[in-house]
Amino acid sequence: MAQDMSDTVPLAGVVLAGGESRRMGRDKATLPYPGGTVTLVEHVLGVVGQRCNPVFVMAAPGQPLPPLEVRVIRDEVRGLGPLPALGRGLRAAAQAGAEFAFVSAVDMPSLTVELIDDLAQRAAVTNADVVLPWDGRSHYLAAVYRTELADRVEALVAAGQRRMSALVDASDAQQIVMSDSRPLANVNSMTDLSAVRALV
Repeated sequence: MAQDMSDTVPLAGVVLAGGESRRMGRDKATLPYPGGTVTLVEHVLGVVGQRCNPVFVMAAPGQPLPPLEVRVIRDEVRGLGPLPALGRGLRAAAQAGAEFAFVSAVDMPSLTVELIDDLAQRAAVTNADVVLPWDGRSHYLAAVYRTELADRVEALVAAGQRRMSALVDASDAQQIVMSDSRPLANVNSMTDLSAVRALV
């Protein structure tokens, strides 16, 4: 039953690729995906695109990216954090007719379609504003958001908020406990990247 409900809900995708990547020391989006011939952003888009349509990439001003077959939306100002980019991505998804969008960080090499679909099913069943995984911490950038939250994000940003948690705290959010947190792993160092390489 939940699977059928999930299939009726248009699910857009929003990939946030414009972070400063201070711990990595370089842009994560153009890191080579281990064991392949594509970049990390291309790999993540390949996964997200299997479940989401349309898909948007949120990038920093002037950030170099490989040629992508999706719409790239540039931040107006660099370094304001993910919340303003999330808002603009949700607005683009709403304008495209999607009620919900899966929002992902670009540094998730083990992301799976199954995770996205599970969250989409929960969103369809619960009708929550936000459905996000929890494995000891909340994963704001691996979650399904109702696209109408774009207005709420804009108001929060105008009030000086920059934290993703501010939006979740102000919304009807459902946290899903994940028994397998591997698809949620982020790449924050070259050591993390090497660990992914060993699994490919």
